Amino acid sequence: MPGTPPPACPGVAPIPAAAGIGLRFPHHEAFLELRPPVGWVEVHSENYLSGQALSVLEAVRADYPVSLHSVGLSLGSAEGLDRRHLSRLAALARRVAPGLISEHLAWGAVDHDFLADLLPLPLTEESLAVVCRNLDAAENALGRQLLLENPATYVQFRHSTIPEPEFLTALAKRTGCGLICDINNIVVSSANHGWNAQRYLGSLPAASIGEFHLAGHSAAAGEAAPLLLDTHDRPVPPAVWSLFETALALIGPRPTLIEWDAAIPPLPVLLAEADAAATRLARCTPTTSDDLAA
Repeated sequence: MPGTPPPACPGVAPIPAAAGIGLRFPHHEAFLELRPPVGWVEVHSENYLSGQALSVLEAVRADYPVSLHSVGLSLGSAEGLDRRHLSRLAALARRVAPGLISEHLAWGAVDHDFLADLLPLPLTEESLAVVCRNLDAAENALGRQLLLENPATYVQFRHSTIPEPEFLTALAKRTGCGLICDINNIVVSSANHGWNAQRYLGSLPAASIGEFHLAGHSAAAGEAAPLLLDTHDRPVPPAVWSLFETALALIGPRPTLIEWDAAIPPLPVLLAEADAAATRLARCTPTTSDDLAA
């Protein structure tokens, strides 16, 4: 029923409010050998639907809570969901019993052809109805609540009528979905569009936020006023750490992921980033929005 998230599946290992890492292919061997002391791992679902990678994921899942982060559901598509892809994702979820399953506020498919990108959508009542319908269908098929991630964007639609935080809030209220608060994406989008990042953060429904994401970004070369790009190819920068600390004060501790998807460093570099997040989580003292405003 819309507004009521499905119950968790039996056998699920909850994701703790601790620092985790995005597990990528170059780190498979080292991770299985070292078994590092991280709280949890997240993988991109589409990379583990079959084959040897699935065997690696099952070996990791034996010792760590796992989150599935998908990129291919195209929840913003007016054509509806690809039922075959959704069925394969549901089968993976039954097999792995992840602590969390998540997707993006984006679309990326036309006529069942995937465009290999997370594309923005106009933030209108019509789009809201589309995403709500697709979210309900996905959660019903998975038998689980989905977390939806706020996007990093580089353009805005002239006919958008709903501010992005309000759009996300409405999705959570109408469907019962949770939210990923991607701190890096807030920093990137706010810089690109002239938004106030702290005001954006404070407009999100804290009770719906189930996870934080942290990553690095870069600036487009040759721009007089540089466009920030969500590249995930470097350490978490100071602006993202600072907004993360604000998020912890405003919202409280949540499972926190370090993402690094390009120019991937040795595993110890990623683990050091997770340690930096864990340090901030450990000293978190939640406060109120009035305290922050003062």
